[in-house]
Amino acid sequence: MDYIKWSFFVYFQSLEPLPMSGPDFGALGEEAELVEVEPETKQEILENKDVVVQHVHFDGLGRTKDDIIMYEISDVFKAKNLIDVMRKSHEAREKLLRLGIFRQVEVLIDTCQGDDALPNGLDVTFEVTELRRLTGSYNTMVGNNEGSMVLGLKFPNLFGRAEKVTFQFSYGTKETSYGLSFFKPQPGNFERNFSVNLYKVTGQFPWSSLRETDRGISTELNFPIWKTNHTLKWEGVWRELGCLARTASFSVREESGHSLKSSLSHAMVIDSRNSTILPKRGALLKINQELAGYTGGDVRFLKEDFEFQLNKQLLWDLVFSASLWGGMLVPIGDKPSSIADRFYLGGPTSVRGFSMYSIGPQNEGDYLGGDAYWAGGLHLYTPLPFRPGRGGFGDLFRTHFFLNAGNLCNLNYGDGPRAHLQKLAEYIRWSYGAGIVLRLGNIARLELNYCFPMGVQSGDRICDGVQFGAGIRFL
Repeated sequence: MDYIKWSFFVYFQSLEPLPMSGPDFGALGEEAELVEVEPETKQEILENKDVVVQHVHFDGLGRTKDDIIMYEISDVFKAKNLIDVMRKSHEAREKLLRLGIFRQVEVLIDTCQGDDALPNGLDVTFEVTELRRLTGSYNTMVGNNEGSMVLGLKFPNLFGRAEKVTFQFSYGTKETSYGLSFFKPQPGNFERNFSVNLYKVTGQFPWSSLRETDRGISTELNFPIWKTNHTLKWEGVWRELGCLARTASFSVREESGHSLKSSLSHAMVIDSRNSTILPKRGALLKINQELAGYTGGDVRFLKEDFEFQLNKQLLWDLVFSASLWGGMLVPIGDKPSSIADRFYLGGPTSVRGFSMYSIGPQNEGDYLGGDAYWAGGLHLYTPLPFRPGRGGFGDLFRTHFFLNAGNLCNLNYGDGPRAHLQKLAEYIRWSYGAGIVLRLGNIARLELNYCFPMGVQSGDRICDGVQFGAGIRFL
């Protein structure tokens, strides 16, 4: 819970004389002699009477420009009573912290002083501590069944309007990367922002005996529309594919070499969940489209995918969750899709009971991905039996029972939609089981499951029994 310091003493002179007698006072006997009533100087704490915010002061500003903070605190002047002033001041504090340019923000509210002070006037003071011009960070990150160490350098508030330049180096179990990014929000609307990224990423994909090195540049524009958040992105990337092992299949060797991809993409997100890791209620809808080849490069395709999740809290702290994923990639022209662009399925973060990305087309043990897929999951989350550690560490754990299913394949795009659906409905892999889930803050989660894979096809790798998974996106 964010810490906020409210240090204020708000007293006003009474606008009306207080009654000297009546039913509210009554007869006090001898105690009445101890009460000295002075109507002309009587003061009282006012909570609901009208007030006016006359001045807003900032203490501690250095390189931050006035216009960027005026957008964030403008609603404070619209407050009509003391409670409203407190609420809007707290909201302004949260907005200021969200800018990422202050280490600390405290709010003080006091009566207005000076010759122009009104009887019901207030002064609001924000005491801020700006971040240093250069900050460093060291942390660890958890991806889908992988971890990494991240070192970063950041130049916050570079030009005084919440701009940010970041250099980041990441070394992980399957991926090594470094990048330089510039971030610029729109004043008064932080959710509407623009960023430019330069990066190099080297990844290893043992399930395909593939190594990929990407060197690229991307630009992103993020903006909200009603209850949805949108991202428009252009990316230009030079990709180098190679074999991870000498035993790589001919299909993987055939894909090796260089390619240049230039793509435009759009993502829309609607998220009403109360938590991104272990939600108890709410829904999520993500829709992504990517079009490559029309802005240059030698890779051409249209790619669509979606993710839907619905969560409902039941009796006795039980939570029911249903998820559905799907996607399709359509090559444009005569050239087939690349192994680097296809979908992959299977593993502890998707269809449990199967090894990581080990469902679908393969050649000599190397999994090549597919042009279309779907996956669905049903979960019932429960507290730990007898609820040990309730109200503390024990609340980070949940038991769950799950049922997963899905399929991944290549399609003949000369056939019609009915033939495509029939192929996706063939050879469905599915699994069921139970396990324990550990929530790592609101960042990631760990799962230890006992799985029963079913519908196994020739070439699939299974994990029958105990399976461990870590990640941020789970089916």
